[in-house]
Amino acid sequence: MTGLDRSTFPRGFLWGAAIGAHQSEGNNVASDWWARENLADSPVAERAGDAIDSYHRWREDMDLAARAGLTDYRFGIEWSRIEPVDGKISLAEVAHYRRMVLGAIERGLRPLVTLHHFTNPLWFTMSGGWLRPDASARFLRYVDAVAPVLAAGVERVETINEPNVVAVFPNLTQPGQLATSGFPLPHEPTARAMIAVHHATRDRLRQSHPGLLVGWGVSVQDYQAQPGAEAALLKYAWPRDEQFLAAAAGDDWIGVQTYTRGVIADVDGEPETVNDPSVERTQTGWEYYPAALGGAVRRVARVVGDLPILVTENGIATADDSRRIDYLTGALQSLRSAMDDGIDVRGYFTWSMLDNWEWGHWAPTFGLVAVDRATFSRTPKPSLSWFGGLAPVVAD
Repeated sequence: MTGLDRSTFPRGFLWGAAIGAHQSEGNNVASDWWARENLADSPVAERAGDAIDSYHRWREDMDLAARAGLTDYRFGIEWSRIEPVDGKISLAEVAHYRRMVLGAIERGLRPLVTLHHFTNPLWFTMSGGWLRPDASARFLRYVDAVAPVLAAGVERVETINEPNVVAVFPNLTQPGQLATSGFPLPHEPTARAMIAVHHATRDRLRQSHPGLLVGWGVSVQDYQAQPGAEAALLKYAWPRDEQFLAAAAGDDWIGVQTYTRGVIADVDGEPETVNDPSVERTQTGWEYYPAALGGAVRRVARVVGDLPILVTENGIATADDSRRIDYLTGALQSLRSAMDDGIDVRGYFTWSMLDNWEWGHWAPTFGLVAVDRATFSRTPKPSLSWFGGLAPVVAD
């Protein structure tokens, strides 16, 4: 397959862009990331600050998505806004996110809501975070509080964004480690806690919102074994992503979030990643490898069986928008090839709708829309109209 057009993907396929709450809203002052960013000796290189002011400009952002032809929009709810103080729920913030859901629907966008995207309320983190014995109960209190948001017309919920990355945070020892040293081993107690929270949240949502389609989005690289390293790949992949994929058994869908590949070698019986200094790299230091999406989706399908797949993130950090179109073209072609081979993929969300704060850095630009950080003015890139023009027809 070489071409892409509106007929490439099936009628009703979810066709959207994604954005994260803390990365876009600005001034989430009750979160643990805000506290970390604003330390005098912060390990975070650049603070989010006002971010791109999507807290106030979400209508404009959704207008851009809808006018371009997108059918779906993934955005997050910020827990620290809903519950800035332990046990104190902000009804005003619940109403804010409910307006966002209604606003998406009014514009013809199906909202996919993410409940947790890396950030926690500071009070939660300072009192033990995910290793608290009551972590699931505390998160469920927040889930219950946003019931009016979900009841406003949400069809799909992502409980946790990249739980395997959340589980890696305790083991990170240096900035940029995720880009330069392969994927670190997750902290197993945190990994177990994330899985427990996900299952508890899924069960609660099914009780309180029958018919809601629940899943989570796992960060998945296209791991490729050097000759003779197949066993090493399995040893490498299980703790890093496959245990989280396997935990999706019983969910309504699984989210795949893919940007690059990882080549695995067997070194004296242990898996190691192989870095080729000659390959093209993106702004984040990841190998430019569009076909990673198809490879990752195929591996996920081998783990989860017939569970429907959503690509909840895929994209490239680049200042060259023509290169973005090239990357997305290759990625979508590899995805379509996997679908042609029988893999059940129901939707695709590119990361990201807008250039935003990328967890400590402003330089990487993933967006279909540029943002002036002084004025917050939005300027669509050519990739937005190109991508929107591929949107499949939504079933009536």
